[in-house]
Amino acid sequence: MRTVLMVAEKPSLAQSIAKILSRGNMSSRKALNGVCSVHEYTGPFVGQTAHFKMTSVCGHVMTLDFIGKYNSWDKVDPAELFSKAPTEKKEANPKLTMVKFLQVEGRGCDCIVLWLDCDKEGENICFEVLDAVLPVMNKPRGSERTIYRAKFSSITDTDICNAMNHLGEPNRNEALSVDARQELDLRIGCAFTRFQTKYFQGKYGNLDSSLISFGPCQTPTLGFCVERHDKIQSFKPETYWVLQAKVNPEKESSLTLDWDRVRVFDREVAQMFLNITKMAKEAKVESVSKKEKVKQRPLALNTVEMLRVASAALGMGPQHAMQIAERLYTQGYISYPRTETTHYPENFDLKGCLRQQASNPYWAETVNALLSEGINRPRKGHDAGDHPPITPMRAATEAELGGDGWRLYEYITRHFIATVSADCKYLQTTISFSIGPERFTCVGKVVTSPGFTEIMPWHSIPLEESLPHCEKGDLFPIGEIKLLEKQTSPPDYLTEAELITLMEKHGIGTDASIPVHINNICQRNYVTVESGRRLKPTNLGIVLVHGYYKIDAELVLPTIRSAVEKQLNLIALGKANYHQVLEHTLDIFKRKFHYFVDSIAGMDELMEVSFSPLAATGKPLSRCGKCHRFMKYIQAKPSRLHCSHCDDTYSLPQNGTIKLYKELRCPLDDFELVLWSSGSRGKSYPLCPYCYNHPPFRDMKKGMGCNECTHPTCQHSLSMLGIGQCVECENGVLVLDSTSGPKWKMACNKCNVVVHFFENAHKVRVSPETCDLCEAALVDVDFNKAKSPLPGDETQHSGCVFCDPVFQDLVELKHAAMRHPMHRGGQGKRQGRGRGKGRRPGGRLNPKKPKDKMAALAAYFV
Repeated sequence: MRTVLMVAEKPSLAQSIAKILSRGNMSSRKALNGVCSVHEYTGPFVGQTAHFKMTSVCGHVMTLDFIGKYNSWDKVDPAELFSKAPTEKKEANPKLTMVKFLQVEGRGCDCIVLWLDCDKEGENICFEVLDAVLPVMNKPRGSERTIYRAKFSSITDTDICNAMNHLGEPNRNEALSVDARQELDLRIGCAFTRFQTKYFQGKYGNLDSSLISFGPCQTPTLGFCVERHDKIQSFKPETYWVLQAKVNPEKESSLTLDWDRVRVFDREVAQMFLNITKMAKEAKVESVSKKEKVKQRPLALNTVEMLRVASAALGMGPQHAMQIAERLYTQGYISYPRTETTHYPENFDLKGCLRQQASNPYWAETVNALLSEGINRPRKGHDAGDHPPITPMRAATEAELGGDGWRLYEYITRHFIATVSADCKYLQTTISFSIGPERFTCVGKVVTSPGFTEIMPWHSIPLEESLPHCEKGDLFPIGEIKLLEKQTSPPDYLTEAELITLMEKHGIGTDASIPVHINNICQRNYVTVESGRRLKPTNLGIVLVHGYYKIDAELVLPTIRSAVEKQLNLIALGKANYHQVLEHTLDIFKRKFHYFVDSIAGMDELMEVSFSPLAATGKPLSRCGKCHRFMKYIQAKPSRLHCSHCDDTYSLPQNGTIKLYKELRCPLDDFELVLWSSGSRGKSYPLCPYCYNHPPFRDMKKGMGCNECTHPTCQHSLSMLGIGQCVECENGVLVLDSTSGPKWKMACNKCNVVVHFFENAHKVRVSPETCDLCEAALVDVDFNKAKSPLPGDETQHSGCVFCDPVFQDLVELKHAAMRHPMHRGGQGKRQGRGRGKGRRPGGRLNPKKPKDKMAALAAYFV
């Protein structure tokens, strides 16, 4: 019996597909990475009985990154990233050990069926899975086929079974187009981002952005927002005049007429027209026309339209809307939400989808009427050849989905019903009047058949005042003629919906990446989302775009990226060479980068106007070890210390508070220490600003505090305050937080484990002696007599935190910020797992951690 490995893109998707194909007759188990599951069953495969193993990945298995020193911002010139810097594929999430997991499950399998999402990214993940699994699978016999690709658009029994019966092959060209996009975005984005971030953060203190990023798609996206801002700023209102007339067809009714000239911008001319028309006593009907008009039902729904409506009508950001749509898809409520197509294939079961909605109280009446009277074939839209339009695949209730999930599902369903409904028909009556030599018009609309507007009432024809019955030559008395003074108004800031339209029009990003680019410019503090989901650029966003325009407008205009997207699509179609496109595009941007670097003064001139120099920013905090003057602490992101006398800037750990640490100094460089803290329930440790940026010892890396410093005698170092190996991570050491009393704690210097102990102790010190059992450092504890929890009214005790029975009830292990990813399912999953001893810096041995002690500590996991 052959063994077939099947891989989906998400765990929930794998479970749904396996349940359909096995008809519920399957066994399930958790995989070794603790996140994915494996579902096993027996069934037919290519004319034979086979044993199936269905599992999943969690999105991309691998990610592209630079190798070694090229990941360092300080060691490499950003210009080298365009060609010299080698790249490699690394695991996207090393904690999931996805490659090892796939190899364990794939070992001994004869065939593989790839159920990844059916878009270019999905094809790319197919080959990431194959690279991991093929080396351990059984070798094919002769020309036997072993690799299969399932194509599907929804998680329904029909679609999944149909995909299983018509298996194809993965598309390498589409995967290569994604590889090309990843490499271009990595090299171009990193080079520009590293250069401008280091250049401007070294000069200005109130940029309030931890990363001044550049992206080949992100930057043109920001450009659209700033372009609209510039139009608003440069707008000069103009006064104009409108002639308004009212006639009285009956004694107690009036009809407002629109002037055919619309408006004039000269006051004297407008007054002349007013004087002429005021001479007339009656308005004469010049013509009456009636015309049947049609408001067409919408095209079938694609991703871009869904995102536009979600933002404009539902108030959801594009990325949030996309996440909800993906959840609805994996749960089987809608078809695949990433599609450019607005045309249903001829064989699509429209009636079947419609019948699913026949019992929903919100639209049951409309649906049943359509089913009995016959549906209308949807309008012919654009067929991109990817997936059918977004369609509801099964019924749902508001109670099932709740909140935003229901609101998006409701819109998708109403839109689908509208596509198979009739067009809206109405009768438009236009009456043309003459008052003296001037012409006026009024228009009335009467709905004759509401059609799709019954299910989408927001598209209904607005009710207007009814027009009187009249014929050519009829005369009506004039009720009022007046001149209205008005002003032209500026455009408003771009809405997300308008921005999405512009990005689609200019080929910036794909239906999948558009939400990501919009989210990025918000996160980078380049724009803020105002009421009505309008995007208002910040000072930083405005200055960056104006700077790009000043140096090289093509960096911010959509033209180059649009051309690159076309080349990437040609790779996907097999019409362009992957290496040639990559080399040609990188050569263009390399030249642009060098010109940008040489011309950066142009952007700097704009920065000087909007932002304050480092020397004028921040508050004095700690003394510099070189000049002994106070350095200023700049709190705006990224927080850092700046010495204006030496003109040096020292980066600090982020996302916490910084304060002076008792005016103590580092014995190596005489800099005053500062204390970083993530909060009362979190971690804190002292650090030397100079050592943090310039590691003093070979075994230290940039960005290490005193809790990782291997200085042999400094009272703040790991050597003096380290107690024992972390109970969770492999490389961390639990270090006493000497500032934490009276709620004493020790914290891992690598992960987020925090151990609370000896509350209300007067003093806690790390002893030079070690435990005989686990070789951790002993701890000397001194309690006040009134609060001592020690037996026999003792106030002092020396012992091992891990092994001493006196300390056993005084130790509690917690996590500083978030639960460790390997402990989501419950408590104490690493119980009973011992570790070998190994020397840590400073000479002491890490604890061996006897099994019963591991179990005791694990029981306190929260």
